[in-house]
Amino acid sequence: MLYKFLIRRFIKNYNDTADKKVRETYAFLTSIIGIISNIILSIVKLSIGMITNSIAIVADAFNNISDIASSIITILSFRWASKPADEEHPFGHGRIEYIAAMVVSFMVILLGFEFIKSSFDRVLHPEKVVFKIVPFILILISMTFKLWLASLNKYVGNKINSSTIKASSFDALSDVFISGSVALSFILSLFIAFPLDGYIGFAISLFILYSGFSLVKETLSPLLGEAPDADLVKQIKSLVLSYEHISGVHDLIIHSYGPGKFMASIHAEVPSDISIVKIHDIIDKAEKEISEKLNILLVIHMDPINTNNEKVLQAKIELENIIKDYPVIKSIHDFRVIGDGECKTLVFDAVVKQNKNFTKEDGEVLKKSIQGKIERLHPCYTSVITLDKDNIHF
Repeated sequence: MLYKFLIRRFIKNYNDTADKKVRETYAFLTSIIGIISNIILSIVKLSIGMITNSIAIVADAFNNISDIASSIITILSFRWASKPADEEHPFGHGRIEYIAAMVVSFMVILLGFEFIKSSFDRVLHPEKVVFKIVPFILILISMTFKLWLASLNKYVGNKINSSTIKASSFDALSDVFISGSVALSFILSLFIAFPLDGYIGFAISLFILYSGFSLVKETLSPLLGEAPDADLVKQIKSLVLSYEHISGVHDLIIHSYGPGKFMASIHAEVPSDISIVKIHDIIDKAEKEISEKLNILLVIHMDPINTNNEKVLQAKIELENIIKDYPVIKSIHDFRVIGDGECKTLVFDAVVKQNKNFTKEDGEVLKKSIQGKIERLHPCYTSVITLDKDNIHF
C-alpha cells in the first residue's frame, strides 16, 4: 500500500515503535498527510457546494476543515507529550495525547451542532440542488481519499498505540459515510423534485454528533482508568515468577501515564526463612531487568510465606480444597496461620472473579460460608478473610 511505502521512505527504524522519536515521526507524517489531503478536499467541496447550492456539501467541506485543525492538534500533542519529566510532572507528559484526542472529539461535536442549525434553516427555506456530473465525480474521488486516510490512521494508530490517531481514523471513516450521503442526495435530485438537501444535511449533522460523542467515550476511557492490555499483565506476571525463590504473585496494579508509559507494582511471595539480603538482591534484580525489558517502571513488594512448616502447608491444602466449592473465587494469597496451640487463626486474601453484579452483601455471605466450612473441619479455628476483586487498576 502507498502509506506503507511512505512510512518506509520517511521514517527511519519504522519498526521500533517503542522509541518515542519514532512514534513522534509517525504522528508527524500522518498529520502532514492529513493536513494536505484535507486542504485539497475542503477547497474542492466548498467549490462544489457553492456551484450546486448544497448545504450538505458545504457542511462536509467544513468538516474537512475541522480535520485540518485536528491534525495540527495531533502534531502539537505529540510534541508536548514527548517533553521529559519535570518536578511538577515526575512521570512525564504522556497523558497530553489523551487530552488532545478529547479536544478533537469536542471539535467534532461543536461542528455537528453548527450544521444542525444550518441544515434546519435550509429545511425551513429550501433551495433546489442542481445535479452536475463533475462535482458528483469529485465527491466520489473525495470519498476514496477519505477511505485511504482512514486506513492510514487506523494502521498508524494501532502501530504506535495512539488514541488521538485512532480517533482521527474513526473521524475519517465517518466522513466517507457523510460524503456518501451527499452523493445520494445528488442522485435523488434527478428523480425527486422535493428538495432533500436540508434533510440530508440534518442527518449528516446528527451523524457528526454521534461520531463526536463516540470519540469522547473512547478517549475518556484511559483518562478514567481502563483495564491495561492483557498481554502486558501476562508478561509482567510470568517474568516475575521466572526469578528464583518467587513462588507466587498477586495485587498487580498498573498505572498509565500516556501510551507506552506505565508504572506497575506487584506483590511477590517469597520464603520467610530466606536471608533478607539474598531475597532483596533477587527482587532488586527483577525490578531492574523487567523494567528495562518491558519499558515500564516496576516496583515489587515482598510477601514472606512459610513454605517449610508441615502444619501450615496442610492447612493451606485444606483451604484450597474448600475454595474449590466456590467458582467465584479465582485464587488465594497472603496465607498465614496465627497461633501455636490447637486453636489457630487462618488469615488470607481471596481473589473474586470480576463480576459487576457481585455486591458487598454477596461478599459477606461468601466469607461466612467459607468460615463455616473451616470451622466444621476444625471447630476451634477462626479465619480472617479479605476479598480482592479480580481487576487491574490502570
